[in-house]
Amino acid sequence: MTDAPTRPPVRQSLVTCATPDEMSAWSRAARARSERIAFVPTMGALHDGHVALLREGRRRGDRLALSIFVNPTQFGPSEDLGRYPRDLPGDLARASDAGVDVVFLPDRAAMYPPGHQTTVQVQELASGMCGAGRPGHFVGVATVVCKLFNIVQPEVAIFGEKDFQQLALIRRMVRDLNMPIEIVGLPTVREPDGLALSSRNRFLSSDDRTRAVSISRALFAARARFESGERDAARLTSDVRGALEGAVDRVEYVELRDAQDLRPLDAVDRPAVIAVAVHVGGTRLIDNVRFG
Repeated sequence: MTDAPTRPPVRQSLVTCATPDEMSAWSRAARARSERIAFVPTMGALHDGHVALLREGRRRGDRLALSIFVNPTQFGPSEDLGRYPRDLPGDLARASDAGVDVVFLPDRAAMYPPGHQTTVQVQELASGMCGAGRPGHFVGVATVVCKLFNIVQPEVAIFGEKDFQQLALIRRMVRDLNMPIEIVGLPTVREPDGLALSSRNRFLSSDDRTRAVSISRALFAARARFESGERDAARLTSDVRGALEGAVDRVEYVELRDAQDLRPLDAVDRPAVIAVAVHVGGTRLIDNVRFG
């Protein structure tokens, strides 16, 4: 990935669009002015991790677009769609402070009108890891991101590496479907004690928050073992699992995968990622670190 030159911000007052037609019209006007559109898709409840993505988008584009849409198709029937955090006034304030030009705020009917029946599936990259415990999740992710890309028509889109499998899947979708969009991944933003920032962190009780720090500690310890010479995937993942069991309520998975195509690895002989999903209290959290 080549580094884009810093672009001077071109600011006007924050615009909001509620429908795909409104958003597309805004984008067409920007493109007609030969303005490069950077895009950050989110489900809202913005935190400093999102702000880091927005700042990178501001650097890479003449115009910066943000979407806020809690996508129902990526939630399973027993998941937390109904309680997913929502804070539109706070989100709009953060967006304005980060230099966002336009916020796309569709509702469910706008994104999935009556009769909607087309989905996007990225097969192999959706298997295992989060795909194993969340059937249909990545079909929902790929479909909504594809729709958002078609509506916003950005030249560059920015995502966080905390959702590592999602990022790999979106990159594959863009390549496979010949979308003329640069996908940029940014490192996970963390609290001072190491906890990865997540909108779901606000669900954690004080005790849950204390226990959740065990996630990053276990991953950092595994990376330290790797840097000391350990290359066996089974031993590295076993160490992480052992550190997490008893500290969290349930370990959903600990997996070590190739950092490019997410193939399972027996030994770390190429750039790799070790990823986890755990449950702390009633909250599901994911995190990862890269090796090599």
